[in-house]
Amino acid sequence: MAALLLAACGRAGAELDLVAYEQEIQEWRDARLAALVKPTGYLNQIGLHWLEPGTYSLGSGAENDIVVPAAAAARIGEFRVSEEGVRLVVDEGVEVTTDGTPVTDVLMPADTTGNGILVSHGSLAWSVIERGGKLAVRIRDYEHPFVAEFGPIPFFEIDPSRRVIATLRKYDEPRTITVDTVIEGFQQFPVSPGIVEFEIDGMSYSLEAETSSNDRLFIVFGDQTSGRETYGAGRFVYLDDPGVDGGEAILDFNKSYNPPCAFNDFSTCPVASPRNRLAVRIEAGEKYDPRLHYSGTAPH
Repeated sequence: MAALLLAACGRAGAELDLVAYEQEIQEWRDARLAALVKPTGYLNQIGLHWLEPGTYSLGSGAENDIVVPAAAAARIGEFRVSEEGVRLVVDEGVEVTTDGTPVTDVLMPADTTGNGILVSHGSLAWSVIERGGKLAVRIRDYEHPFVAEFGPIPFFEIDPSRRVIATLRKYDEPRTITVDTVIEGFQQFPVSPGIVEFEIDGMSYSLEAETSSNDRLFIVFGDQTSGRETYGAGRFVYLDDPGVDGGEAILDFNKSYNPPCAFNDFSTCPVASPRNRLAVRIEAGEKYDPRLHYSGTAPH
């Protein structure tokens, strides 16, 4: 029976049922894979095309500005980018839909407006995103063979010692911080409420957290496995927001995971800042396997 119980790390002092904990982590891993392979997951992304004012043709023909897989029409239509936004004008005789309704001329608001739309043609779908004031078209292929062939995701062995108690030390006022991304010259500016402090193997560490939805804090971190066993740009992990200075919450590195950019070249992922790179090996959570990364071009 002693093997079933382990004192949790940190000051909480609660006992952890190892059997139940391993089941929890396995369920989290199963949900992680399911989220990746579903239609709204990251794995079916096949293109990210940044837009400036002007006109961009779209289709499977090599002469198009934006080339998509061969199963699509040779020319689907064109994007017209102006102060109005991004408008898609569909060529005559080509079937394009949004929410199942055929369209021939449609304004496509960016995802940041709350009114973004998804436009489909065969197995393809695309939407407009806005990042740092720049517009882009993100293209998905629901029949992308990479999705069917994907997996398994490699993980470190479950390590209960990497489930730690973190203490939030709030800034006097929330700060807007600057975060680099995998796209050179493109930065993000999230809000940080403060620093979370914790101990690993008796040593103190801290990470700068970002505000997120659902009363959680979001952290992008690197460690001494980054670029070796794990993704070089860093990994993601969430924890509940303690809500007060000095409040405590569980920071579980067994639930740390790779950003979308670990799987394809068509995302705009944040990179762990120098401040958030830990001088310790976090041998917990998701590993990186370059064989699970897609960077191909359109025809398939």
